[in-house]
Amino acid sequence: MRGLILSDDHTTDTMEDGAPPIAQLPLDAWHRARGARMVPFAGYQMPIQYTGEGGGIVAEHEWTRTSAGLFDVSHMGQVLLSGEGLDEAVEAILPIDLSTLKLGRQRYSLLLDENGGVLDDLMVSRWPGNLYLVVNGATKWDDIGHLREHLPDAITLHHMDEHALLALQGPKAVDALARHATGEYSLADLTFMRFGRFEIAGHVVTIARAGYTGEDGFEISIPAEAAEEIATLLCAEPEVRPIGLGARDSLRLEAGLPLYGHDLSPEISPIEAGLIFGINKRRRSEGGFLGAERVQRELADGPPRKRIGLKLDGRMPAREGAKVFAGDQEIGVVTSGGFSPTLGAPIAMAYIDPAHAGEGQTLEIEVRSKRLSATVSPMPFVPHNYYRGS
Repeated sequence: MRGLILSDDHTTDTMEDGAPPIAQLPLDAWHRARGARMVPFAGYQMPIQYTGEGGGIVAEHEWTRTSAGLFDVSHMGQVLLSGEGLDEAVEAILPIDLSTLKLGRQRYSLLLDENGGVLDDLMVSRWPGNLYLVVNGATKWDDIGHLREHLPDAITLHHMDEHALLALQGPKAVDALARHATGEYSLADLTFMRFGRFEIAGHVVTIARAGYTGEDGFEISIPAEAAEEIATLLCAEPEVRPIGLGARDSLRLEAGLPLYGHDLSPEISPIEAGLIFGINKRRRSEGGFLGAERVQRELADGPPRKRIGLKLDGRMPAREGAKVFAGDQEIGVVTSGGFSPTLGAPIAMAYIDPAHAGEGQTLEIEVRSKRLSATVSPMPFVPHNYYRGS
């Protein structure tokens, strides 16, 4: 797909010619049997879209917005941390306040380097006696190495590569999943950013009400050997279809969610990225985590650039790397862009000079040697539909 954002994985193994090997997901054959077009992404062969009736990026995007789409995100890293002094050790690395993270809750956080640049964004969950992290597939080996380098020897890190990860997203996801997930309480009792242990087809799974599409939905950690059985079971429901990377990218862009390696990098701070919610209030004032000096300085003085949303006039999308102008002055660069199926118009994210970041301000983006008019727009471009309870 033109404009799909792809990135390379980091791995500890290499093939004889020195190139990183392309790994297979537990569901590789399952995807191919359903007509998936597979592409290299984050070190794996991943489905970009499916052929046949109901397939194609726009159709898959719209299906997820109106029904329920099943995404295979088993390339993501699942990490379990345990040991004496765990909270204090993790707080020395992440800008998270673990004293407020209760059992059964999860929270968005950031892995920063010593200079306050973003190494990754991740989810942190409080399990009984453990912390469970989900990190990006393209950075997971570097993340694991970084954690091992900075965590004390008393902390055990287990990379849960024996587990797969599925994301069921969309307004009808809860209906489809509730027919199969059984536990001590109802799946409907989970609200956004909470999780619990359930059983599906006799397999113990962990289900979190979260996702990367802006829609209501769930992320399901399952034993890898059960992935095919559970994926087939869910896709037998009339609300559910398998969805590929293409629609995942357009959905997260409409939701205003950054993608690591493009909207986030070691050169970008969380304040520039507008991710202050990933740094708990106590940590903003107290510091004591890697990169705290830059974070506190930019909180006090303002960041030198700011991530913004842009809506473009016309139909031509702006892609990553396109320059942004205010008059004759170059003020920034696009980091993600594409056509929004929901809005029927092109949208983009960019980093620009904060002086020009006011909502409604008219700017220009250079695309194919032409200047396209664009307006600074609040994000998300499409409202989030997370379930926070009735």
